[in-house]
Amino acid sequence: MRSSILNLLRQRSGEYLSGEEIAKQLDVSRTAVWKHMQELKQGGYAIEAHSRRGYCFRQAPDLLLPDEVSTGLKTKFIGCKIHYFNQIDSTNNEAKKIAAAGAAEGTVVISEEQNGGRGRLSRGWFSPENLGIWMSIILRPPFNPQDAPKCTLLAAVAIAKAIRQVTNVNCGIKWPNDILYDGKKLVGILTEMSAEMDAINHIVIGMGINVNITENEFPDELKDIATSLRVIVGEPISRVKLLQEILSQLEELYMSAIKNGFPEILDDWRKYSVTLGQTVNVIGINTQFSGVAVDIDEDGALLVETENGKQKVIAGDVSIRPKQTS
Repeated sequence: MRSSILNLLRQRSGEYLSGEEIAKQLDVSRTAVWKHMQELKQGGYAIEAHSRRGYCFRQAPDLLLPDEVSTGLKTKFIGCKIHYFNQIDSTNNEAKKIAAAGAAEGTVVISEEQNGGRGRLSRGWFSPENLGIWMSIILRPPFNPQDAPKCTLLAAVAIAKAIRQVTNVNCGIKWPNDILYDGKKLVGILTEMSAEMDAINHIVIGMGINVNITENEFPDELKDIATSLRVIVGEPISRVKLLQEILSQLEELYMSAIKNGFPEILDDWRKYSVTLGQTVNVIGINTQFSGVAVDIDEDGALLVETENGKQKVIAGDVSIRPKQTS
């Protein structure tokens, strides 16, 4: 009902629409309309009420509410079902729970704030209220389990494309799961999987995107290594618009991967990469070495040229060694 009322108000945005007309169009009582209007106002919507003229939609809140995200969203299944929270420990934790309970493919879990957000290797992720996009997406791909790591690369390409489309920020992808701008972290991606030996039950792709955090809002320990789109562009960014573009790009690439495999996506990843051609330090479980990142293979593994030949990095912590200045 709330969505229907919002749609009517948006269609006549800036004009007054009487409670009687809304009630008639939706076949409900005027009292029901009034109650929903109060709920919308409490939710942050700027709606003017006039005793004789009715209701006038002025502005939506800067929140990632399902009604806001779905308005104008052009995807077929990703984002059609949204679990929304004001605060949560981790969207990935919630997504894994509902995925195990049978949540539909394309379901999105999103929160305005996380108090237990995390990245790879159990590192924490700064997720302040209403300033970023903290979300997880459930997929049920017909891939072999060994193809799951490529979903991280797919998500990185989708986010990089969406950021460029919405903000014109030319960010780059750092293998395997970060998006950087000028060497500072802008986005982190965490992919987790539930699988049998030969089949994937579900994949959860978690994304933390620094959108409208200002420089002085970053903790001291992050100020030199993290940034946000607002810092880069110099003005606030519409989180709803960016989120919609990310979901659209992700669905398009995901369907392409199902139909045609990953070659085109890996080519796009190479195009956006800030890792390839750089000297990197690799820290694995039982190994540590340095070399030049030269490519990724068909499985999405990083290929590093070292003094002892080319080495394949499937997992581990990879840092780009700063260039030496003379």
